[in-house]
Parts: sequence; structure tokens; C-alpha cells
Amino acid sequence: MNSIVVVVKGLILHNGKVLIVKRAAEDEVGGGTWECAGGKIEFGEELEAALRREIKEEVGLDVTFDRILYATTFNTHPSRQVVILTYLCHGDHQEVSLSKEHSAYKWTTKDQLRYLLSPGIVSDFEKNKVFDLPELV
Repeated sequence: MNSIVVVVKGLILHNGKVLIVKRAAEDEVGGGTWECAGGKIEFGEELEAALRREIKEEVGLDVTFDRILYATTFNTHPSRQVVILTYLCHGDHQEVSLSKEHSAYKWTTKDQLRYLLSPGIVSDFEKNKVFDLPELV
């Protein structure tokens, strides 16, 4: 049976740096890889409410939303498609409290993002001019 999963992600900025989190090694999809915080929306949930909830659960931050940066889609296997909406967010502080879903976090510069994120995410960032954001150092 085919399924579509909608995911919201936050490009969280604080003092010109972006927060990324490392998925736990045992995670079935993308274990051990770096990503932006976020997750699946629940049925009936508004997009920003879902992102606020996911960010609070995963990294313990309260964020403000600026705008949607981009949308993308890919298949995790032939019958499962993921749609990702990535928002530009601003964190209120740098102290992160990680959930069990992630094993590490980093506040990174734009050059570190290019090195640490997967090629697919870097490609999406390039295609959607995320690296050109004036707020990034």
C-alpha cells in the first residue's frame, strides 16, 4: 500500500549559526546522519503547530517562524513518499536538550553545513538558495 508522509523541518538560526542534529545510529531511515530538527505532522495538526511541537520535543527550543524556505519530496522506498516543508526559524537561545531520537547537535556555519549534511539536503539547500540567506555566517 502506498503512503505519503508530510514532514516539517526547521532551519533554526541563532547568532548567524544553524542548529543541526544527528539521528541516532539505530534509526531505520538515515541513522547517524545530520539533519535539521523537525518531524511528521499528525492528522489534523497545523503545519507550524507541528513544527513547534517537534522542535520542542527534539531539541527543547522555543522558536519563532519567519517563512517557508522550500518544499521537496523523495521516496524512502517504492511505496513510501516523504514531503518535506522546511521553515526558516529563529531560536530564543543556544541551550539544546536532545531527545533520544538524536545522538548529537551542533550550531554550524554555512561551510560546516555543506560538509556535515547529506548530499541530498545540500542539493536542496543549493537549489533553494538557503546558503545565500543573509543571516547565515
